[in-house]
Amino acid sequence: MKKKRANLLPKTAYNTSEDMMSDESHSHHHQHQEVCLKPCCFFCTMREPDASLRRVGISNFFREMPLCEDKEDHHHHVLVLSELWHIAMTQPNNPEFPSLGIFKFMANLINKAINDKTWLLTNQNIYIPYYAAHIIGSYTMNKEEFAQIAVQSGVIPPLLELLRGKISWVEQRVAVRALGHLASYESTFDSVSEYEQEVVKVSLNLASTCLEVVYSEFVGVKKRVEYQRNLLTRGVGDLEMENRKAEEWGSQLQCWCLHLLNCFAFKERCLDLICQKEFLKELCNMWGGLVNHTSPGGIGLLRILCYSKFGRKIIADTPKVIINLGNVSRSSDDWQYMGIDCLLLLLKDSDTRFKVIDIAASYLVDLVEFKSLGDKSDVGETITKVLLEEHSNNNYYYKHNKLKFNNRHLQEVLDLKVYRRKKEKALWEEKLEERRVLVGLIKQEANHMFRLGKVEAALVKYSEALEVCPLRLRKERMVLYSNKAQCNLVLKNPESAISDSTRALCLSNPANRHMKSLWRRSQAYDMKGMAKESLLDCIMFMNTCIIKSKNIPYHAARMICKQMDATWLFAAARSKINHHSNNDEDEAKNCEENFHYHKSGLVPGLSTIIEEPFVAKEESRRKVERARRRIKEG
Repeated sequence: MKKKRANLLPKTAYNTSEDMMSDESHSHHHQHQEVCLKPCCFFCTMREPDASLRRVGISNFFREMPLCEDKEDHHHHVLVLSELWHIAMTQPNNPEFPSLGIFKFMANLINKAINDKTWLLTNQNIYIPYYAAHIIGSYTMNKEEFAQIAVQSGVIPPLLELLRGKISWVEQRVAVRALGHLASYESTFDSVSEYEQEVVKVSLNLASTCLEVVYSEFVGVKKRVEYQRNLLTRGVGDLEMENRKAEEWGSQLQCWCLHLLNCFAFKERCLDLICQKEFLKELCNMWGGLVNHTSPGGIGLLRILCYSKFGRKIIADTPKVIINLGNVSRSSDDWQYMGIDCLLLLLKDSDTRFKVIDIAASYLVDLVEFKSLGDKSDVGETITKVLLEEHSNNNYYYKHNKLKFNNRHLQEVLDLKVYRRKKEKALWEEKLEERRVLVGLIKQEANHMFRLGKVEAALVKYSEALEVCPLRLRKERMVLYSNKAQCNLVLKNPESAISDSTRALCLSNPANRHMKSLWRRSQAYDMKGMAKESLLDCIMFMNTCIIKSKNIPYHAARMICKQMDATWLFAAARSKINHHSNNDEDEAKNCEENFHYHKSGLVPGLSTIIEEPFVAKEESRRKVERARRRIKEG
């Protein structure tokens, strides 16, 4: 049974003017240049030319405003918070406001909102808790000294109240963000850890349920809470933008919960709570979606857990998690190296190695020929060393005897990376060229058989060519593996197709960029119903098409649209809620009307409203806005 969340929101939507959510605070500032009758006005204080007087005025304002009960000032209060939010977003490292008491000011406002429902529901005060928590998070994002001031100012208890769900999921998002920043610093972690049991339990539950909450309380309802709509789009968005922003914020809420859990897992605190097998299984599906390309999602927390003895023990006893790590390590995910790293950490531990070796080796065997992966060099050699670890320690037998493994994947690695490499080491250039010609002839024969429809025979010939093709001819071997993948696709052997195309992508230069192999693996994942992996490969394929030919093939656009619908962040919540309301056709119809934009065949791009600064990865395949325009133009 799920606990009901304490919620201060009424059932009816709040009515507020949309123009308040844009640049009204700035227009208010300009109006004050003409006339202002307020005895204590923040905007007038900010225009004070004398720096010392301005600082005194701001400090007094921060101290006195929460005590003000003048109803005429409530609209002014929201304008001030909106302006402070704008300053905190654009100047998060400026020490002026943190030194003048802004954190105490924000804590008092949140406390007032939580403890005085009448005040919260007066005019536009409903916006204040969101802005206050966001301002705390923005100022503590980069500066540890600001985080220390915030903790000393008592921000943690009111943030915890918001985290518990005292108002709504919108405030939970900014509360967990702020708490995540405070927990990430060495000097302020202990202050957060005073509440560690509750913080971890709430974060675990929120990470698991937040997408369903956002869907059921906002995305999936026809009449949405007005102030949440305005916060999401700053008052200038339509239904499509609201849904896109809700998807982005839902993803951020989940990822910030995982970040907060990361802070505790990194210090090996509350691991017994975090390492619950059911939650670990759920982690495998927490990937952030296309709208969040700066957080590793669940794979990030899994890797942190793999650095601890206790975490490795629990993960090793959960085969579903090992399979997921293998799928990530053999995909186009930005965090592919994390999946590889997790498997290697489990294999290096003598207590978990033999529990995971069979599953892990079946994935890692396809990656042993990686040269580099991003800024990681010698990836394949590292994988090989770890897979063959217990045998490489015995140098005499390793060098002079042909060892046999019970695991056929380990035997394959040994044959490929040790015996065959040693055998080909002294291959002369003349002999190398002869082999190249022979491989070309066998490949031509295989191609001819494939065109005649003799797919099984072609597959045998491609395998024969790989047997005689020297390891150093990486480009030739890449093509042969890719052609094998195509044969396996035709023969409806998706697992073999994935293995072969992965090996081809490891041999490509740069890695993971061979177009045909990306497309073939995307198709193979689609056959297995692995929508996320298929989507990521297809996006990588599409980006490569844009770079090389400036055109996106129609079949790739169709695949992307299909998989984006399947991997939509709220897909599971939509399915669950629609299942519960099967007998209410009108309700289902209303929900479908809300999502018609998503099923229209367009690839939704990233939102135009970015609330937090971030450095996106160069050539990130998750930037789909450009692709969206290409598909529209096509």
